[in-house]
Amino acid sequence: MKRIAFGTSGWRGILCEDFTFDNVKTVTQAIADHLCANGEKDKGVIVGTDTRFMGDRFTRESAAVLTGSGIKTLLCSRDVPTPVIAFEIIRRGLAGGINFTASHNPPEYNGIKFSSSSGGPALPETTADIELRANAILGTSGYNSMELEDARRDGLLEEIDPRETYLAALEEKVDFDAITSLGTIALNPLFGTARGYLDAPLRSRGMNLKVINDHRDPYFGGFPPEPAEKNIQDFIALVKGDPAVKLGLATDGDADRFGILDCDGTYIEPNYIVALLLDYLIRYRKLTGGVARSVATSHLIDAVAKKHGIPVYETPVGFKYIGELITQDKIIIGGEESAGLSIKGHVPEKDGILACFLVAEMVAREGKSVTELLERLYGEVGRYITRRDNLRLSRELEAAYPQKVSSIPAEVAGAKVVDVNRTDGVKLLLADGTWMLFRKSGTEPVVRLYGEAPSEARLAEIMKAGREFILG
Repeated sequence: MKRIAFGTSGWRGILCEDFTFDNVKTVTQAIADHLCANGEKDKGVIVGTDTRFMGDRFTRESAAVLTGSGIKTLLCSRDVPTPVIAFEIIRRGLAGGINFTASHNPPEYNGIKFSSSSGGPALPETTADIELRANAILGTSGYNSMELEDARRDGLLEEIDPRETYLAALEEKVDFDAITSLGTIALNPLFGTARGYLDAPLRSRGMNLKVINDHRDPYFGGFPPEPAEKNIQDFIALVKGDPAVKLGLATDGDADRFGILDCDGTYIEPNYIVALLLDYLIRYRKLTGGVARSVATSHLIDAVAKKHGIPVYETPVGFKYIGELITQDKIIIGGEESAGLSIKGHVPEKDGILACFLVAEMVAREGKSVTELLERLYGEVGRYITRRDNLRLSRELEAAYPQKVSSIPAEVAGAKVVDVNRTDGVKLLLADGTWMLFRKSGTEPVVRLYGEAPSEARLAEIMKAGREFILG
């Protein structure tokens, strides 16, 4: 039997293979035992799901185990965005939340994400304890369950819809009245949980919206529910084909990631959005503090930070590390190249809904397209172009990989290696200001190669050198 293992965003598995009812109940029991052992049993837990197969059933089975351990459970009455669960944890002072989601993974996957009392993703020491407890009872049916009707009668189960309280909070964090000046916006919730969230504040103001993929579909239209350029060609075609559309806003399956299209349908890399919003929030909102980015995220953010004289916090990949800095009120914004961000005073969790609205506010108040804003920023701090490739390894190359990255040459891609950063993977900082990062997947024989340079030509050299180093 395959062991339970938590990755950067919880435990995930393929439905009916690893992700089974028995395993779900086992992991839930481990979470319940962890909360009981840490004296958090009486605070309560929220349980929700994204739009995947059997999500509602999994939440009920999880609620039965939690209430069987005497833990008050708030069961979401419909699929719910990940950032909304985070918001509700903080608002109600709960012990945490269990979210059934595999985020942007293909539809055959599901997962359990546990968020702590901070509202952010559980830190490694917490998930390690849950993992240990789950594997100790794996395959033994060592979980307690309570009939949900009995749990309701005893006051241990309550069904809730946290939508309105979350949307009310957004009214204080986004200038929606400014956004109305854009006229027409295109929206794409990708068949996911942002339905009724991404559109509601704009509809209530009478905005003209072009909305696609706004019904629940566990197959996500046949694509992974990630708003990456290759997955949203229908959305790109919509925006390109309608000159009235000023902006395209998309979210992933559980609405913690964002995808932005400019008025001409151009896809804007998430790296650049984090940098643009940092600059905007400092200039317009007058927010103070530092900025956080993962080791794989663009140094354009560093350049903007230098422009404004604020510190940069570099973290391992995984929003939990950035979330801690938000909880500690150290940063204005934190983001990852994988399209996750949050801001000061908001939840310590990725929020694709908020990200979309902030971009719309920025475009409206600046009176320029996203591309124009990016070109202006490049003129102030220099040009940064980033890319990521997945390099699939043969069995031999995978075996040789640890030795290969333990011995780094003095020069790569025609430039001296001035530093080797092993925060998460192996990042080579080169003398000409470019960099590359090798990060091994924990679930498949793949190395993720990241690179950044000031021009497409130089970036091509960086990526070619990285590929040859790993595969040559």
